[in-house]
Amino acid sequence: MANALQELIKRRLEQRGWSYGDVARRGGIPRSTVHHLATAQRAAAMPQQGTLEGLARGLDLPLDTLRRAAAEACGIHLYTQGPAGNASDPEVDMLIASVAQLSPTDRRHVAALVESLLRQQGDAEQPGTDGE
Repeated sequence: MANALQELIKRRLEQRGWSYGDVARRGGIPRSTVHHLATAQRAAAMPQQGTLEGLARGLDLPLDTLRRAAAEACGIHLYTQGPAGNASDPEVDMLIASVAQLSPTDRRHVAALVESLLRQQGDAEQPGTDGE
């Protein structure tokens, strides 16, 4: 059974009469990458942002459409609304989706790391500090 990304790629190739090579050339990504994304049994991980961008160019589809299909293929739910309904940042979407797949213990570790980074950022922004 094909996943959402495979279905999207297959449908677009059929609609346009393109090959994997055509999509790869149009998107500036390796043919092997297009082939792998279109045929791999199960998506083990979310493709990198640059890969998604190239695939979107190659298939002549909006990046958000590719990102959603790739996330669904990996079993990730992307949050597409930021605070107050604003569009969110793709990196933030990916972090949220990835953290949701961690064990409770690992999520606590990530939360502690984020708190530490925010404290460092706050300290660096305090008047009269040198940022360290």
